Amino acid sequence: MAQDYNATLNLPVTEFPMRGNLPKREPETLEKWESERLYYKMIEKNKGKPTFILHDGPPYANGEIHLGHALNKSLKDFIVKYKNMTGFCAPYVPGWDTHGLPIELKAMKAIGIKDGAIPPTELRKHCREYAMTQVANQMKGFKRMGSLGDYEYPYLTLRPAYEARQVEVFGSMAKKGYMYKGLKPVYWCPDCNTALAEAEIEYSNDPCYSIYVKFNVTDDKGIFSNLGLDLSKIYFVIWTTTTWTIPGNLAICLGPEYNYTLVHVGDEYYVMAEELVKTTMETAGITEYTTEHIFTGAELEGMKTKHPLYDRPSPIIVGDHVTLESGTGCVHTAPGYGVEDFEVCKNYDDIGIIVCVDAKGKQTAEAGEFAGLDTDEANKAIAAKLTELGAMLATQKIVHQYPHCWRCNSPIIYRATEQWFCSVNGFKDEAIKAIESVQWIPEWGEDRIKGMVRDRSDWCISRQRTWGVPIPVIYCKDCGKPIVTDETISAIADLFRKEGSDAWWTKEVSEFIPASVKCECGCGEFTKEYDIMDVWFDSGVSHTSVMDDFDSLTWPADLYLEGADQYRGWFQSSLLTSVVYKGTAPYKAVCTHGWVVDGEGKTMHKSLGNGIDPSEITDQYGADILRLWVASSDYHSDIRISKPILSQLSDAYKKIRNTARFILGNLGNGAGFDPTRTAFPTTSSQSSINGHS
Repeated sequence: MAQDYNATLNLPVTEFPMRGNLPKREPETLEKWESERLYYKMIEKNKGKPTFILHDGPPYANGEIHLGHALNKSLKDFIVKYKNMTGFCAPYVPGWDTHGLPIELKAMKAIGIKDGAIPPTELRKHCREYAMTQVANQMKGFKRMGSLGDYEYPYLTLRPAYEARQVEVFGSMAKKGYMYKGLKPVYWCPDCNTALAEAEIEYSNDPCYSIYVKFNVTDDKGIFSNLGLDLSKIYFVIWTTTTWTIPGNLAICLGPEYNYTLVHVGDEYYVMAEELVKTTMETAGITEYTTEHIFTGAELEGMKTKHPLYDRPSPIIVGDHVTLESGTGCVHTAPGYGVEDFEVCKNYDDIGIIVCVDAKGKQTAEAGEFAGLDTDEANKAIAAKLTELGAMLATQKIVHQYPHCWRCNSPIIYRATEQWFCSVNGFKDEAIKAIESVQWIPEWGEDRIKGMVRDRSDWCISRQRTWGVPIPVIYCKDCGKPIVTDETISAIADLFRKEGSDAWWTKEVSEFIPASVKCECGCGEFTKEYDIMDVWFDSGVSHTSVMDDFDSLTWPADLYLEGADQYRGWFQSSLLTSVVYKGTAPYKAVCTHGWVVDGEGKTMHKSLGNGIDPSEITDQYGADILRLWVASSDYHSDIRISKPILSQLSDAYKKIRNTARFILGNLGNGAGFDPTRTAFPTTSSQSSINGHS
């Protein structure tokens, strides 16, 4: 057919292959692009045109690239190339997130040592080498996908200039009063031995036993005794799913406006919310009972009960966080193990805080006979002891959603420790206003991130690890006061810019902090904070560490484009740091894509055997098939991929390619086509086109 058509036009026959042979020819094309420095020629050609900046969210430098990377990098590449071909200068600087716990753990495993077995500087050296190896591997994979960018000088969060700017952002936020160190319950991973931020938590189903525990009333303010009741037979009944926290109980919290009743069972009385009596009795297997008298939670405030395990009181307090969704309406309150518990107990001067677990999640000496037990062991031992003492009313096996560490997938605990926090409450209104100035694609993204920011109070930014940017704070040797001033921040930033953050471990404070710096108490000697910053803070300052510091880029970015999980991650950490440091959002628009799932819509996991390695696809089909998969999908939703889907796309690709080759062949030698003379302008109207026809 091609021969007949060419003959009619009196054109030479053009031969073209029917198969693209992409796995073989694509690498040759990519090598040619690189040797010709195609990306840099493209940017040079577009100099002087309006800029369009797509700021790259840094993938974590750990492990091989996956299909989520392929989706993300293809979408970015489409946009960057399109903008560069349509009147813009659109530079693209890829980046990598290179600090953090997974890299530290992989480095320790690679050299065969345990935590703390080698000096910090040596461990950091191995971490850096591991991270750079991962960057190189992932860069190779991204290039194989056909991605063009400034791969000769990508941004890395471990580079000295980046770290220095990060220190300056911390200093600015501290100067404005948004950084503080305090004792507060935080997410804590016993396996990783560090605090975690909200963005590092994933919820999974967790089987456990919920327990109903009796706390005997010792002081009733005269209310029960005036009814002629024996206090030794009256108990407040609490409910919890975390038996291991019972040694930390310091109070029982009621809803001030809820109705509470006395449940008469045999010769005992149990205090619980009227609305939850029926379900509690059913769980306990109690069929014969009566309810007597009604009291509001506020009326019962100030009563005292005795802790069932220890000789100390657990007073009755009230709080608005109490709900009637489950349990008994009498909330087990351990301020060392929960933010709401911690906050409500601050309203009472006589309630302190006890933390009976250490960094590895084991019970401490304060837990008495349970000392040394991990969470699972403590659950069993404490439940057995409560049963032995007659304090256990009921137990029930349940499956509930419980937070897990996103790195090791182990259940976390809540544990009060001294940490550095960013007080989001201090600038929440400004953050919400900044969100409203951004175009969110899809539109529902605005409500999603608004809700997350509104619900956030403090951001825990400190980590008890070695591989990362140290929190740039020094402490007075005499009084222990933390010192963060313009002078100290400038000195630390200058040090990191010249020597990198390793200098924090190799230099004495006196070598980089000016002698003029003094504590309020007059002392001029200092120690250093050795906690490192949360990696979300690392990547969250890229808007200034990269867009302000790279000559090819401008601030703010025109677009951030990442997966929908980044509303609680990079989108948010970038927003929060930018609002304080710059006064507005770091992006004009934010676009999100969904997850990659298998052909049946299931999440892809190697353990399930349904994962597909991108290299497997490029080796068999070529990267253009993967790119066609992305281009033909509604990427705002989850995107399905499977071998049958790829096979269909491969067939579609052949039709597209061969049609294009056929058309191009007929515009070849002898056809008289000159794009500078005979091509239609893209602005031509349909009528003018029809006129030519």
